[in-house]
Parts: sequence; structure tokens; C-alpha cells
Amino acid sequence: MMAQNETSGSQKISTYVTMIVLIVVALSIVSLILAASVYSASNWLPATFLALIGVVALTMSVFTFYQSRRQAVEMKIEVPKVMTTIECKSCGGKTVREFQRGDYVYKELDACPKCPETKQLITGIYKEVKEKEKTYAV
Repeated sequence: MMAQNETSGSQKISTYVTMIVLIVVALSIVSLILAASVYSASNWLPATFLALIGVVALTMSVFTFYQSRRQAVEMKIEVPKVMTTIECKSCGGKTVREFQRGDYVYKELDACPKCPETKQLITGIYKEVKEKEKTYAV
């Protein structure tokens, strides 16, 4: 099977989240620059507010970027195994194997190993379901 059982989402940080974080970082830097220019004009009260807004926005954007990267690394996607059930028409022998490209229900396959005069038939295609681990609170 060509697909991996687990893939990591570490490279899949949302483009929208990244763009929003970059815009907020840019605006916070602009706010800090304005705070410095207003402070140099000896208006300390508006400069304080602009500096506070810039620092808070910068802190929030860095935190958001860090959290989105951490969640993307922790996110795992499990690809379930797809199985094919093959039965013999005459002897009723059953075999189960992994799904192969081109499999479909009621497809005739090669001859049965037990009775070579009869062809085998795909009777089912399904995905394996793993039971989740049960956790008990004590």
C-alpha cells in the first residue's frame, strides 16, 4: 500500500492563520514606531497607549503562531487499512487481503487454490476499524 499509516500535519499550518499573524505583527511594529515618534514629541500619554497596544499585539501574535505550530505537530491523521474479502464460488474458501487498485465487489479473480476449475470472487471491501482504547477514571 502506497499511503503511510500516519502522517504529520507539521507543515500544514493554515495559510490564513499565518497571514493574520503576519498582519498583526506588522501593525504592532507600526504601533511601536508611532509610539517612539509620539514620545519624542513629548506626548507621553498617547505614546504609552501606542506602546502598550504594540506590545500586546506582538505578544498575542507570537503566542498564536506558537500554538498553531504546536497543534499542527501534535495532529496525527491515521489512514485506515482497506481490506478485500475473496471467496471461492464452489468450496466457499475465504481469504482476506489488503485492497489493491482495481478491486471491486463481484470481480472475478484467478482460480481457487483448492479447486482450480473455479474462479474466485471478491465479495466485500471494507476498512478495518480499530477499537479505541478505553480509559477508566479512578
